[in-house]
Parts: sequence; C-alpha cells; structure tokens
Amino acid sequence: MINRIVLIGRLTADPELRHVGNGVATASFTLAVDRPFTKKNGEKETDFIRIVTWRGLAENCANYLKKGRLAGVDGRLQIRSFDNKDGQRVTVSEVVADNVRFLESSKGKNDTKKPDANDIYGDPFEGETIDISEESLPF
Repeated sequence: MINRIVLIGRLTADPELRHVGNGVATASFTLAVDRPFTKKNGEKETDFIRIVTWRGLAENCANYLKKGRLAGVDGRLQIRSFDNKDGQRVTVSEVVADNVRFLESSKGKNDTKKPDANDIYGDPFEGETIDISEESLPF
C-alpha cells in the first residue's frame, strides 16, 4: 500500500504548538496550495490543507515557520472521525508530516538574496588557498 503526499504551499497562519498529555509536542498549520490550472475567468483555485507535525519537527515548525512562508511538506494522508461536544460525528482529513522543508529565508519576503549552504554553515575554505596541480584534476 502507498499513502504518500508531497505539497508545496504557503502557511495561512502561524503554526499552533501544543503538548499532548504525555508531554509530546504537536504543531498544526494550514497550507494554501494553488491548483495547477485556472478558472475560465483566469483566477487560480487554491486548496487549504491541514498539516500536523509531531515531536522535534513540531517544535521546529512552531519556532521557524510563520504566516505566508513557503514550505514543502512530505507526509501521509490521515482521515479520522470523532464525536463533537454536540454528539455529531465529524470527519477530518489532514496530512501527517514526516518532513517539512522551509523554502524561504527567515530574513523576510522583501529580501531578494536566496540563502545557500554558506549562509548556514559558513564557507569552509574562507581565507585559504588551495594549491592543486593540473595533473591532479580529473578533467
């Protein structure tokens, strides 16, 4: 059986972090994902998909994702039912995320510089000269 979902979209609000009875962190947020086609009038349709994260991933999402940020989510579809306080049966569809990628810099949308590995880890060769002879190169 296969139950895999990959989404890229923007958060509609900041993630909501809470801790369940045994202290495990869970965060949820809604991702707005544009459909790949437009209506006859040229408007794009958007799906609003509930995302649930657990443990360390939940903490990271709550700390680093904010409303409007672009995020990639890899997870599985979960459909569950429960009785609400009025005794009515409610069915909820959500994506339980195994992996969330932060696809924009936290510096803000107006910052046009895209982050790269050197922004995060620093340049390991900064200030060093590498001496390689022509014979050592494979090309």
